[in-house]
Order: sequence, then C-alpha cells, then structure tokens
Amino acid sequence: PTGAAFRKGPDNAPVAGPNDPGSPWAIGAAEGGHTAVRPALGTLADFEHFVAAAKAKGLEVALDIAFQASPDHPWVKAHPTWFRQRPDGTIQYAENPPKKYQDVYPFDFESSDWRELWAALRDVFVFWAQHGVRVFRVDNPHTKPIAFWEWCLGEVHAKFPDAIFLSEAFTRPKVMYALAKSGFSQSYTYFTWRTSKHDLETYLTELTQTPVREFFRPNFLPTTPVIFPDHLVHGGRAAFTQRVILAATLGASYGIYGPSYELMEREPRAEIEELARNEQYQARTWDLDHPSSLRHVIARINKIRREHPALHTMRSLRFHKTDNDMVLAYSKRKGEDVVLCVVNLDPHHTHRAWLDLDLAELGIGSDEAFQVHDVLGGSRYTWRGAHNFVELAPDAMPAHVFAVRRFVRTENDFEYFL
Repeated sequence: PTGAAFRKGPDNAPVAGPNDPGSPWAIGAAEGGHTAVRPALGTLADFEHFVAAAKAKGLEVALDIAFQASPDHPWVKAHPTWFRQRPDGTIQYAENPPKKYQDVYPFDFESSDWRELWAALRDVFVFWAQHGVRVFRVDNPHTKPIAFWEWCLGEVHAKFPDAIFLSEAFTRPKVMYALAKSGFSQSYTYFTWRTSKHDLETYLTELTQTPVREFFRPNFLPTTPVIFPDHLVHGGRAAFTQRVILAATLGASYGIYGPSYELMEREPRAEIEELARNEQYQARTWDLDHPSSLRHVIARINKIRREHPALHTMRSLRFHKTDNDMVLAYSKRKGEDVVLCVVNLDPHHTHRAWLDLDLAELGIGSDEAFQVHDVLGGSRYTWRGAHNFVELAPDAMPAHVFAVRRFVRTENDFEYFL
C-alpha cells in the first residue's frame, strides 16, 4: 500500500521535505490509500506478478495492514467523519503520551458512519486477498474495538477461509487473549523479553498447559524492526544464535527480522529499544554472503523444523529439571518423533549441568539405554536413565537439539547407529 520514505537527518530522525507525500507511519498519499500501490514502486499488475513469482518459489507474500491514515489519504477528504475530530472540527492526530504522531490520523470506529467505515476496512483485506495475498500482519489491533475484529475477521474468513491474521499486539494479556478469541490466527508474544529460565518456563507453561492453549496461537520473534531488546545489544553472536534456536524450537511458529538478524546488527537508537538503522525510513542493500552471517545456522534450524513434526506443535512441550539456572531443557513429542533441546542461556560463559529427564515424556523406560543425536551439531551420545551430563560453550554453539532414538535389541541396533 502507498506510503512515503522520509529523508533522515544527522540525528537519525526522519526529515520531511516539501515534496514528501504520505507518511512513514500511516497509510496513503494523494495517489491512493489502503488499496493502492505507490507509483514509485510499480503498478497493481506488477504486484500480482510479484505474488505469482513468490508462489512459484514456494513462498507466500504477507502484507502489513495498518488501519490509520496519513493526512493526505483520499479518505480524509472523502469521508472526514470516519476520523476522530476535535471540537473545532479539525481531525485529531494520534497520540500515545508522551508521543505525538501529527502525521497519523486514527479512524473513529464509533463515528456516525461506523457501518460504512467498518465495511471499507473489511474490504481492504478482501481486495488484497483477491490479488493473491492470504497472510496479513495487523498493526496495533488492540487499539481498535474487539467487536470490529470479531465482525471483520469473520466476514473475511467467510470468503477466504485460508486467510491468516497475525496480531501485532504487545499489550495486557487479557487484551491479547481477547484478540485471539475474536479470530486472529496468531499473535505476537512476550517471548522477546523472556530471558531467564524461570521466566521462560513460567510463560511457556501458561501458553501450553492452561486453557490459553485452546485459543491463543503464539508467534515467537526474537526482534522486530522496531523492537530490539538489550540482551542482543550486548550478547554478541552467541545471544543471536541462542534466541533464534529458542524461538524456533519452543514455538510452533517463529519469525526474524530477515537480513538484519542474520547479520547480527545491534547498534541501538539512543534511549529507545530499537535498532538505529531499521529500515523504517530507508531501503538498504545487504551483504547476504558476509562470512559472519548466521544464515547457515538459521537454515540448519529451519531444516530441522521441517524434518521433525514434533517441532510443529507446542502442546507437547515439557520442561525437564537441570541443576543449573543457566541451562534450560525441554522436549516435544509427536508420535515416534521426540526432540530434546538443551540451551545455555548465558551468551558469555560455558555452563555445565546435570539433566533430570522425565523419561516417560520421552517415551523411554526408567533403565533403558537410548541414543541422543544432536541434529544441530552432529554429535551422538548413548545415555541410560534420567541423569545425564551436558556442557555448552556459547562461542561454539549454545544449544543441543537432540533427536531421541530408542535402543532396540543390540548395541549395534540404534535406529541411526554410527
């Protein structure tokens, strides 16, 4: 959809010029609104070609939908009552104290013309679905009425049952859960800020072992373009590796901020939890073949996810005891596929731990020998019983991702014996 890229000043802040249309935060310009393609980017036919080319490579195109408007969005003139107005009749810009967004006009979902507004917003999804898009990341849905989402998502799903909606809502848990119940397929989560063993175990237990699991589908993101937590600023390569492994193996769905994460960018914007150069105001060219890139680790993790159905679910997630608070152990199981992960949560130091495994969760007898194959690092070990030792050096690899293989008949008869 249409928008504009602002120039940047010496303090890395956006600088608008007299001929800069639209807004970097809102949607729309004189050329069109939520169902238009900015002319500088091409035409609608070009977009359709892009969608088709992506599908030919096994990819889906997702759109970021923000239900707000720039001051020069066509709807501002055509439907002024769709927007919040001040007593003097001027349109009220968005505020999130102490921040003011003079370039963002929020919709008034309770205006006198709310039915027409709701229908127009629903038709934004329908329009792009008709042009091949089925995945929508919805910006700040918690700032719009739940009743709107219940109606809108139901209407879209009636026409396009395969549509997927990702809720970008970092807000109170009850509101996030209400959005999930209203029809959102997936949601952002607090994973980004959960770093300790206790916090990870507590939060993931809530998502997987309480009634929340019946309606809330989490998507784990180590970072986003506008959220960059402190532990990655100072944690180095090991922290980036650790967090992507946790996201990919704890959750059923996960995502990363593409090349920026692969290349481990970590220069923060002053006093704000985001990256200094996060592509909000500029298009960048990336050195995707840089020798320090994490792309090979990420590719390996994605290959492991494809090969192990146990990682496609969260319901079977179980945590196992360790005697070190810096070592997290957990497993997933689907049928005969069993995956056991052990992660060093400290990106700076080597840690050792004794595991106290719940063998029943792994499908292993109490005194049965079994093999663990680290499908991430390649090593294989023969274990017996619940108590087993691990050592993880973060500079080498901060995690084991073990495929658990049962022992059968003889010592030469593991399913994957070397």
